[in-house]
Amino acid sequence: MLAIGVTGNIGSGKTTVCKIFEGLGIDVYYADAMAKRLYQTDSELKEGVLNLFGDASYDSNGELVRQVLSDAIYRDPNLREALNALVHPRVFADFKDWCDQKRALGKSYVIKEAAILFESGADKTVDLVIGVLAPLSLRLKRVIDRDGGSEETVKLRIQSQMPQEDWAERCDYLINNDGNVLLQEQVLMIHEALMARSLGNRK
Repeated sequence: MLAIGVTGNIGSGKTTVCKIFEGLGIDVYYADAMAKRLYQTDSELKEGVLNLFGDASYDSNGELVRQVLSDAIYRDPNLREALNALVHPRVFADFKDWCDQKRALGKSYVIKEAAILFESGADKTVDLVIGVLAPLSLRLKRVIDRDGGSEETVKLRIQSQMPQEDWAERCDYLINNDGNVLLQEQVLMIHEALMARSLGNRK
């Protein structure tokens, strides 16, 4: 079974791409959503967060208070690195367990969607990477339309990520989501290539 990474900057449309893959019967591991779950369910991670950020990092119901973490990270960038050192290994281990379950079911390939695939080192947990590209102006418009907020705020969010020009050459496949080429056609071509590649691995 192949493990395929899908990445792209905010507003690129990587989640939309993954939904198309899901429509083709492919299972997708959404790294950010899984990390949110692990904050609540992984006792080792929870203990590490409490040690780093104090009791205020979880509310009386045991729910993570994200604002406490984001405020602390904003004040002290070293805390971001410390948090990443806690979270990423737990997500990697969870993804491995998830892959083992899918492999046992005879899946040809699965997908891991992660915005910071390369920055986090998660590219080492997959066999191939698909990058989703879109022009900056279009990404900016999509995020403002989707999340609201000012153009300045959204630009800061975009600038906090590795530019797509820096990671695109490290991808095995690229999908152009500029609205001029149908996403479905691009996804289907890659899907067929991955199915053939997976079949070749089994021979």
